[in-house]
Amino acid sequence: MPVEMTPGDLPVFALHTETTSYAFTVTAEGLVRHLHWGGPVAAADMIVEPVWELSTNDLIQDIVVQEYPCHGRFRYNEAALRVRFPDGGRELDLRYREAILGDERLDVVLEDDKGLEVTLHYSVLPEVDALVRWATITSRVPGVVLESVASAQFHVPFRDLDLRNVSGHWGAEQQEVVQRVSTKVVLESRRGISNHHHSPYAVLSREATEVAGRVWAAALAFSGNTKVVVEQTQYGETLLQLGVNDHDTEVALDPGVGFETPQVVAVYTEGGLGGMSRKMHAYGESLMDPQVRPVLYNSWEATNFAVTAEGQIALAQKAAEIGTELFVVDDGWFGRRNPDQTGGIHDGLGDWWVDPEKFPAGLSPLIEAVQEAGMRFGLWVEPEMVNPDSDLFAAHPDWIYREPGREVDQARGQYVLNLNLPEVEEFIIETLDGLLRDNDIDYVKWDANRPMSQVGVRRDVWFGHIAALYRIVAEIKRRHPGVLVESCASGGGRIDFGALAVFDDFWTSDNTDALDRLEIQRAYSLVYPPRAMRAWVTDVPNFLSQRSIPLSFRFHSAMMGSLGIGCDLTAMSPEDLAASSRYISEYKQLRPLMRDFHRLENPSSNDYRLFQYSSPQGAVLFAFLPASRLGHKPTTVRLRGLDPHARYRFTHDWQQREVSGEYLMNRGLRLWLQGDYASSVIRFDRITEPTG
Repeated sequence: MPVEMTPGDLPVFALHTETTSYAFTVTAEGLVRHLHWGGPVAAADMIVEPVWELSTNDLIQDIVVQEYPCHGRFRYNEAALRVRFPDGGRELDLRYREAILGDERLDVVLEDDKGLEVTLHYSVLPEVDALVRWATITSRVPGVVLESVASAQFHVPFRDLDLRNVSGHWGAEQQEVVQRVSTKVVLESRRGISNHHHSPYAVLSREATEVAGRVWAAALAFSGNTKVVVEQTQYGETLLQLGVNDHDTEVALDPGVGFETPQVVAVYTEGGLGGMSRKMHAYGESLMDPQVRPVLYNSWEATNFAVTAEGQIALAQKAAEIGTELFVVDDGWFGRRNPDQTGGIHDGLGDWWVDPEKFPAGLSPLIEAVQEAGMRFGLWVEPEMVNPDSDLFAAHPDWIYREPGREVDQARGQYVLNLNLPEVEEFIIETLDGLLRDNDIDYVKWDANRPMSQVGVRRDVWFGHIAALYRIVAEIKRRHPGVLVESCASGGGRIDFGALAVFDDFWTSDNTDALDRLEIQRAYSLVYPPRAMRAWVTDVPNFLSQRSIPLSFRFHSAMMGSLGIGCDLTAMSPEDLAASSRYISEYKQLRPLMRDFHRLENPSSNDYRLFQYSSPQGAVLFAFLPASRLGHKPTTVRLRGLDPHARYRFTHDWQQREVSGEYLMNRGLRLWLQGDYASSVIRFDRITEPTG
């Protein structure tokens, strides 16, 4: 059974997924002591080994590995919870009170005799082989303030583990970082968004490869200020804690009203990094709208702010001819939105009415042209922001974040709206609802082009902003079922499972260079599902890298995610337009096979980048060679995720072949790409049912 408890005064609790068990017990002192996170173990077989105080410097509260350690009582590692009581006291003494068991849910209630209650929530997700944890903090007395609150703490009974996360900045997001944990590592965001610099997760491993080895991973579902702490203790444990960042944070608790933390999804596998990724992808997929993500065309790189009805209709006609399924108008369609002489933008944001000079008859003629061409219609918005030169700011200068007695910060010529104000939340909902109600819009690209700052004297606004954001997007989607909403934050600044629970796509980076994107997309795939990863084909030379990469390589790179086109189609040659049409058609045919993602090893000394999807119907191989090295060495590609007893048909070296899944996974294919920016996509169709 997924959740079990042994009888007795000191019960053992165990949660089970298909390949994992998670167990803890209650000590005689009422502490909730962690026992196991790893392979399957029955609760009845769990041995609760004694723990002794080593000395007056190593007391029981510090030695016992607790599920949710609070501040005080000889605890010196990172506290999961700190509060301030009305009498000024900050010491906590949480003790076990009761447990509530369900089929796939366990709630453990702890209490402090000064009037605080903490409920630890555990949920088993059998369909994705994962565990979800979070906490609810409730005060029974007035005047209690949360100073720090984590969603969960996890424990790995090893030291010197490898920690994987990402680092980077705008245009270079999702750069994988691997480091050995020897003391304490903190990964955090303080910008109001989950940010370009780190992502709120941790992957811990012990001598793991893509296909084998122990991996423990946990990811926080929150898009604001986050904090991930990985700490190696002096007792041979590695602690992993995830939650809302305590930077500049305080939350007053109303009596009887619980504060619920964001959720954390956690997985364990002995199937290496690839096995961990596919479990995380399955969790992400479980949050997503199941509809197929359409091939989109976005007008930004073709027109920038110079948007007109005639120009967009011309682009839409070209986009339909090459087979795109969705046409998205980016920035520049609303308000008085025009760059100044320096290229800066200081007007328009907040005024979500259609510019009558650019669209004299509104958006209707463009939308009708898009729909007549067989496409859906999408629109760019940036609802969290306002420009100083806008009707909205003139009417409501008090709706922005500001610091008393200071000049208000501008970044990119804009301010951040205070979503903690109910009137601001209502304004955004009603404005977007009206925009979607008055226009037949199927897709919204939601951007956020600057971080938060100068949030004022209150210290609960960082969390409140994201809570309001989630409510707004959820309400818009409730009122307009079927509308897809893309998460974009000046590129890949808001990629996390909290965003994926309300948004439908991630804009991975403003960097669309096809070679850079291979690295960005590879690191992204460590945790997040590729189906939510928007990837574009754009013009060359690329505006960031100044590289001119062949169209085939650009398409193959972008086809690994949800395909988008951002080229100026009116300037493309007939040959490139025809080739684009062929690639888009091929992508649509490959889409049903692109389910489980694999990062393949490359045994060659040449720099091949090899990726694969597998599904019950077959597989797709993506192979890239950015530059040939001396000797023009080939590689051997061993596929994964196939049925060894089935046979697969494919075309390789201009010949149609048919071999077993066993052959493709164990012997593999010899692949020889030549030249610079060479790439290949090979489709494998399963043609027989298993025989063994």
